[in-house]
Amino acid sequence: MEYIDNFLFAILLVFGIGFFIKNLKKLKRNINLGKDIDRSDRIGERWNNMFRIALGQSKMIRRPVSGVLHIIVYVGFVIINIEVLEIIIDGLFGTHRVLSFMGGFYSFLIASFEILAVLVLVAVIVFWIRRMIIRIPRFWNKEMKGFPKNDALYILYFEMVLMSLFLIMNATDVHFQELNSGNPVSQFVADLFNGFSLETNHLIERTSWWMHIAGILVFLNYLYYSKHLHILLAFPNTFFANLNPQGQFTNDKTVLKEVQMMMDPNTDAFAAPPEGEEDEVPEKFGASDVTDLNWVQLMNAYTCTECGRCTSVCPANQTGKELSPRAIMMKTRDRVEEVGNNIDQNGEFKEDGKQLLYDYIAPEELWACTSCNACVEECPIDIDPLSIIMDMRRYLVMEESAAPQELNIMMTNVENNGAPWQYNQMDRLNWKDE
Repeated sequence: MEYIDNFLFAILLVFGIGFFIKNLKKLKRNINLGKDIDRSDRIGERWNNMFRIALGQSKMIRRPVSGVLHIIVYVGFVIINIEVLEIIIDGLFGTHRVLSFMGGFYSFLIASFEILAVLVLVAVIVFWIRRMIIRIPRFWNKEMKGFPKNDALYILYFEMVLMSLFLIMNATDVHFQELNSGNPVSQFVADLFNGFSLETNHLIERTSWWMHIAGILVFLNYLYYSKHLHILLAFPNTFFANLNPQGQFTNDKTVLKEVQMMMDPNTDAFAAPPEGEEDEVPEKFGASDVTDLNWVQLMNAYTCTECGRCTSVCPANQTGKELSPRAIMMKTRDRVEEVGNNIDQNGEFKEDGKQLLYDYIAPEELWACTSCNACVEECPIDIDPLSIIMDMRRYLVMEESAAPQELNIMMTNVENNGAPWQYNQMDRLNWKDE
């Protein structure tokens, strides 16, 4: 019975980490449902992008209040959880504060953790006030109902509890408090427990210790189901982000070749393809479901923080249109999850009669977009809702001929007159004579 605690801790650790790894594999599988795309170019720029945006939070601080608070929570939560290393060693081998042999440096670390824990608590409370008391509008869009709204609150409560448990654990560790070193915050919390016996303090300390590590493992496994998956995915998402100038759209090779042949009879497009490289006509132009999107777009959907910055700057949304770039990403993730669950249940994807277009995203949303790139520019972790919108528009136009009347008129004019306007080609240069 001497090692029962260590045995239980090992079971908890293996189960928690094992379930997390299982979800990571599912996440990788779901992202790889997307089409292949090469993002292996410009490696130096990609590393710089990742360090500057994901690690340096450079786009977050464009809004100073939320940006600074986010950095406090981000840095504090990550650094404080360095202590998890000590907890794991203590839990597996039955030691207590095994790293305390580092002396003054250990005291400095724990003191830093305690100060950061208080800062995180303050920041999280301010976030809660902004969301629930001030009710900042972007947190209350129509897509932020049910789980999406509650998800943000669950994480805030998680962080409040974990930081509090950390401070209570230190405050009720009588030996640690007697050293009076490394406890700039917990020494004041300890005053709340002065009237308790040593046994009661020890029980509270052990309970807090177990709840703290269990809470961290629960939090770790909750990430997959939460918008806070961006804690992990922000780094690869910014690394594999589109580095081309915003507004530079991709061309379908097949369509581009047809246009080149139409515009220039002397173009190389007429030449036979190199040996072994046959012209491939895509099975489908554009995207109507998540498997038509590329894997970076699907990773974007899983990385979305649901912060609403994109929607708050969207001119279409501001004028009351149906479009919300945040909702585009949320709906894409929901559909990827549905397809993934379908595969889990059947061993392979069984046609379910649904698709991203129509069942999740309406054409009205897609055509409301002005393609201004405001959402892309504003996103703090380089998510690109516009690329999904444009791929789905391409499907509507080229596969279903379902463009709005105004666009059909424009395309007819281009086809007949070589210009978007309805006048004779012979009159195209009249402007120079005026």
